[in-house]
Amino acid sequence: MSRRNLSCTRKAGAKLPVALTVAGSDSGGGAGIQADLKTFASLGVHGTSAITCITAQNPKRVRAVQACTPSMVHRQLESIFEELEPVAAKTGMLFSAPIINTVAEFFRSKRRLSLVVDPVMVATSGARLLQDKARRSLCANLLPLATLLTPNLAEAEVLTGRSLRSLDDLQAAARGLQQSYRCSVLLKGGHLPKSEHAIDVFYDGKKELLLRGPLVPGVKLHGAGCTLSAAITSYLALGHSLRDAVREGKQYITQAILQRQLAGRYTLLNHHWEGA
Repeated sequence: MSRRNLSCTRKAGAKLPVALTVAGSDSGGGAGIQADLKTFASLGVHGTSAITCITAQNPKRVRAVQACTPSMVHRQLESIFEELEPVAAKTGMLFSAPIINTVAEFFRSKRRLSLVVDPVMVATSGARLLQDKARRSLCANLLPLATLLTPNLAEAEVLTGRSLRSLDDLQAAARGLQQSYRCSVLLKGGHLPKSEHAIDVFYDGKKELLLRGPLVPGVKLHGAGCTLSAAITSYLALGHSLRDAVREGKQYITQAILQRQLAGRYTLLNHHWEGA
């Protein structure tokens, strides 16, 4: 059964699991809140959102960023949990230390919630999406609350302070991050030099998984990291174990890439891909 049809088989009146994304808005629709909500919907999960920043961007560049106030972020979270009570949540672009501290303080009282932290630091276009002073707050306050941390290669290098050039480096970094923050880690190695596959390393403190997918040469896709973390969050909301959610999330993003589509002049992920 296709992922698209899976989300359409629920009967009228069926109760949908609720997932939450805490992230920035992408006016181009390819990443951030927009990518997360499309992913949630395609997997049959009701998506809620707390917007941290408004960005003026497209697949080519980020023109401007306007952060929400921490109190507005907190009010969004309060409003969501007052009536909808998400089962799983993810964070994306948080931008500033005050926003990170607000989000961390809120989630500290929601420890039963599965929390996927995508430590968004730099956009695909190269624009900085996390202030320098915010990195310490991210590491000290939010990462210790995470169920799963999903850094890409560049983000993992920042978090570990080491250059990562090989699969052995990825494996060591995933283990180091897991030990540092006591959460499971999915280190995304899609940009690993000279690799023949898009290899991600998952480590939960007990078991390591190597997740391989095909590389697509010459195709630059916007929002892949957001989509992968949103897919994992969706599967957690649907009741999957963390390991299974990571496996399913990898399959979801792989097919979203392989069955990519065009909009305007740009190649986009296909959130409603067909086929199992």
